[in-house]
Amino acid sequence: MEKRIIDFSLKDEKDQWETINDKVMGGISTGRMFISENNTAVFQGEVSLKNYGGFASIRTRPRKFDLNGFQGLEARVLGDGKAYRLRLRTDDDYEGIAYQALFSTTPGEWIVVRLPFDSFTPVFRGQIIRDAPLLNIDAIRRIGFMVADKQAGPFRLEIELVKAYS
Repeated sequence: MEKRIIDFSLKDEKDQWETINDKVMGGISTGRMFISENNTAVFQGEVSLKNYGGFASIRTRPRKFDLNGFQGLEARVLGDGKAYRLRLRTDDDYEGIAYQALFSTTPGEWIVVRLPFDSFTPVFRGQIIRDAPLLNIDAIRRIGFMVADKQAGPFRLEIELVKAYS
């Protein structure tokens, strides 16, 4: 069973996303998202390590995804060879615990990334939270992508869709 949960061919999907870069902590990295003429999301920018920065991210505005009964998420992406994080949040707060799973991309090649929910690690500001509650799949309110891990320089990740699988 599959469920398409993020579809950039839908007219208002772009309006459901926000950008959060390391400027929130004094960094100077840039990142933005736009919808291409092929109805894919393009997340691109440049990561800078200056001023203790080092990340760029996009995420959905809070909404209910209804993922009960699914085992994980699958995304079809075109990357640049860098590693990215798929991030989940279970609250509407601006910051707090996020659950993330790392995936690698192949330069210039479309790949399908399949991440089971039990592979997501709880983090807060880049640090693993050892005593965090388990990811509550029913409570997922935000889905996002991040580039970090001292990967300075330009980045580009194209996202066709995200779906849940069981």
